[in-house]
Amino acid sequence: MSFIHIKHIQKTYLLGEHHVHALKDISLEIDKGELIAIVGPSGSGKSTLMNIIGCIDTPNSGHVRIDSEIIDYSSLAKLSKFRSQSLGFIFQSFNLIPVLSAFENIEYPLLLSNLSTKERKIAVDKIAEKVGLTQYLHHKPNELSGGQKQRVAIARSLVHSPKVVLADEPTASLDTDTSHKIMSLMKELNEENNTTFLITTHDPLVRKYTGRDIIIKDGLIETPKVEAV
Repeated sequence: MSFIHIKHIQKTYLLGEHHVHALKDISLEIDKGELIAIVGPSGSGKSTLMNIIGCIDTPNSGHVRIDSEIIDYSSLAKLSKFRSQSLGFIFQSFNLIPVLSAFENIEYPLLLSNLSTKERKIAVDKIAEKVGLTQYLHHKPNELSGGQKQRVAIARSLVHSPKVVLADEPTASLDTDTSHKIMSLMKELNEENNTTFLITTHDPLVRKYTGRDIIIKDGLIETPKVEAV
């Protein structure tokens, strides 16, 4: 049984008097531990798909199952709980809270858990060491480089041991050398923890590290062409 099962997802937006078919009929199987690039031109539907998997947006029809749980899009409370417990997010613009230290930004997802202060510190220290941030934990975001900010974002996404990490253009704000380091780190953590990573990207560099591409165009998954022998 696949780890993520997406079946006949459709999503339509009303833009003025026009209906925009963002996703027309998406079915997809993803195994646990895959590191996947979701690619396609702007407006292709890839962000909509990620938002539906991430329980941020709601499909008009179809269903999504992650692990053994079918996502209930009819309940905001259930969506919020599943999102906070089972999903991790990495954003293009880092989305760090500027008044909090690196430690506090990483700790943030754990504040809704039942962990004690000591247990939260152990979890933060452990993931910070893995991503090379131990000596920067007391720094505020404005005291960190772009690569360090993204490492904080990666640590924050993984600190609660999510089932799936969703990354939106994680290298878009980084230079080439830093992008290689960040993708190398993400691949290492993916392999070490067997965490499933889904990454939307326009960056060819990212696709050097992922194991599979899912190409979306005009709201549909594009089947790669097979050249005749």
